[in-house]
Amino acid sequence: MKFKKTHDIESISISLEGKQIVIGGWVEDLRKLGKMSFLTVRDVTGLAQVIVKDIALPEDLTRQTVVMIQGIVQATKARDFAYEIKAEAIDILTRAVHPLPIDPIGRLESNIDNRLNARALDLRNQRVAAIFKIRSAVLASLRKTFLEKKFIEITTPKIIGSASEGGANLFSLEYFGKKAYLAQSPQLYKEQMTIGLERVFEIASFYRAEKSHTGRHLSEFTSIDLEAAFMDYTDVIQILEDLVVQVFKDIIANCQKELAILERKLEVPKTPFDRITYSQLIDELKNKGVDLKWGDDLLDSHLKLVGESHPGLFFLLDWPMALKPFYIHPKDDDPKISRSFDLQFGHLELSSGGRRLHDPATLKARIAEQGLDPATFEDHLRAFDWGMPPHSGWGMGLDRLMTVLVGMDNVREVVLYPRDPERLSP
Repeated sequence: MKFKKTHDIESISISLEGKQIVIGGWVEDLRKLGKMSFLTVRDVTGLAQVIVKDIALPEDLTRQTVVMIQGIVQATKARDFAYEIKAEAIDILTRAVHPLPIDPIGRLESNIDNRLNARALDLRNQRVAAIFKIRSAVLASLRKTFLEKKFIEITTPKIIGSASEGGANLFSLEYFGKKAYLAQSPQLYKEQMTIGLERVFEIASFYRAEKSHTGRHLSEFTSIDLEAAFMDYTDVIQILEDLVVQVFKDIIANCQKELAILERKLEVPKTPFDRITYSQLIDELKNKGVDLKWGDDLLDSHLKLVGESHPGLFFLLDWPMALKPFYIHPKDDDPKISRSFDLQFGHLELSSGGRRLHDPATLKARIAEQGLDPATFEDHLRAFDWGMPPHSGWGMGLDRLMTVLVGMDNVREVVLYPRDPERLSP
């Protein structure tokens, strides 16, 4: 590089008029008008207009080429800019080769598969970049709230020797002559961590080998997980509500520029979120003519009807024990009902959680009831002999939460390089 960058574009204003600066970015637009040329240059912070008049415009300059420009800040008559930069020197760092696979400005619309195939270039589109700036802010908000509530961040293994929760939706791999799997969730590890750390959380990628082709399923997804000792499921429900509300508040406070680019108006959800029991929902669906009996699972078609009546955020409580994993605790007054919940946004499930079993004998019996082999959970069950406290927790899909925040239906829009049954690259 011939020059050293002195300013991000967002830090430049007309108050620097007459000052020499150096910016770095890519050429978003290029127009020649007689002996004068106008460049629109973008970096990750914003857009600037550059006037090329008294120097030669490089012959090999193309749109999306990466440049460093030295120039003087001056007043402008352009309606879309508060200032302009009169170029003194242009250094081409890397030339963009045309034709490009997609138009990152968005003048020519590309389908999502073409955009994902050129994802790095797609991020030069300010709408796409806005999504991932918001995602970064969401992660910052989540961690801030967890830490304020005295939770400790943990990192659990993603290569494991047996299923996290039972079931067949596992990716297997060869591991030094042994069979291993990619973790579906941190469930067993985060429960064990409550023995010593009491309150833990993790934000990480997990893997499920489901051949789903919907806009809400991925083979690799980012999960937000919490587990807390000495809390019932009602306690962690409140933490989840607080967390989600704080995310909305922080995004509204800190991401107005990005929300404006996305033409998205967010409002802080009203609290408390509605609490609806499984039994109440079954009655609602029966009243709509759906043939359901207590104990039946809710299908996508049922949840779409639910979403019509409850379009916002609400908790769906007290599921039948038969529909829940082996580690979920029953209610004391009715063992057919679990101390469990889902957080819904209309038809979309964002989170699932509940009170966990902490008595080792009961847990072993429950594992056997579900047709699982207790021997495969030997390492996990051993920890329960060391004094397991009562505990509750939940997991929430970050990618699904992001679709709610940015107003999109397809999780592939909010994941940099999504993995699904058809997509393994780039």
